[in-house]
Formats: sequence, structure tokens, C-alpha cells
Amino acid sequence: MKSALICLLLAAPLCAQRDFLTADEIDQVKDAQEPVLRLKLYAKFAKQRVDLVQNLISKDKAGRSIMIHDTLEDYSKILDAIDDVTDDALIRKRDVALGLQAVVATEKQILPVLQKIRDSQPKDLSRYDFALQQAIETTQDSLQASQEDAGERTKDVEAREAKEQKELKDLTSSEDQKAQQAEDKKAGVGQPQRKAPTLKRPGEK
Repeated sequence: MKSALICLLLAAPLCAQRDFLTADEIDQVKDAQEPVLRLKLYAKFAKQRVDLVQNLISKDKAGRSIMIHDTLEDYSKILDAIDDVTDDALIRKRDVALGLQAVVATEKQILPVLQKIRDSQPKDLSRYDFALQQAIETTQDSLQASQEDAGERTKDVEAREAKEQKELKDLTSSEDQKAQQAEDKKAGVGQPQRKAPTLKRPGEK
């Protein structure tokens, strides 16, 4: 499984728009319509990424640094997806307790592994240090959120969504107002009217 995943990632184009899941994983996510199933899948994919990083760290091979860096970035994006699925499910009043249990169990295993990699100071650490630190912090944040009371987290998500909607509405209104002002200026609406030219001297009627 590890070797297959390594081949898939090596074949992936190194570009900013690189998918953080393989084609097979994307199909699995599409088939898993229930949020609990998706959370369990994402937890499994996250564990596989960290297993791959451990495997790469254990082998001093040329070119491993970019693989480690990209795999850590993909791992962090998977955790972001976990949080997105959870938040969306909570807003829709779906019970995701079983899914979160799988996520918490997995992240509790992963966190010390990532910390151990950082503490071991691999010789090429500088090439993926930022991605590793991001992975650790993302794991800590996701773990904390996954262990949070569902009711409180739902309130937080709803408040954040309401704030974002308001900001979007205000921005849209502001842009509409600017566009209208530009149209009015172009049409001369509200602009001071110039006096018609005259041959009379000042003071003459």
C-alpha cells in the first residue's frame, strides 16, 4: 500500500494546484455520502500520509525532501477537509460523533509521531521544516476542535458563518454603491451644472 501511494505521489505534477488526494481517494470520498463515513476515510488518509513521511524519513534517498514537504502539505489539507466536513454536518444538525471518535483516535496517534520527527532534527529538515510545523499545529487545532462539545462548536460555526455572510453582504453593497456612483458620474448626475456662456459683462442684466 505504501509503495503504491509513493508511486502515485511521485507521478503527481509538482504544481500549486496539485490535488491533495489521489484519484482513487477522491472516488472513495465521492462514494461516501454520509459525513461519518467521510470523516473515517479522511482519518485513514491522514494516517497513510504520516506513515509515508515516516517511511521517507527512514531512507536517506536523494530527492526525498520534496516528497516529505508535499506529503506534509497534503496531510494538513486533509485535516482542513475533516474540519470542513464536521462544521458542515453540525450546521445541518447531523450526528458525527462516531466519525469524530475515529478522527480523535487517529490524531492522538499522529501528533507524537510528527513531534518526534521534528525533535530528531533530520539533516534535510530545513527543506520541509515549515510544512512540518504547520502539520503539527494543524493537528493540535483539529484535535482540540474534534474534542470540543458539539453544541458549543455548532454555535461557534454558526456565528462564524453569520459573520462571513454579513461581511460578504457589506462588501457587495459597497461594490454596488461604487458602481452606481461611477455610472452617475459618467452620466453627470449630481455634478454641478456649468453656466451657459454669455457676452454680458459682470453685473449686467
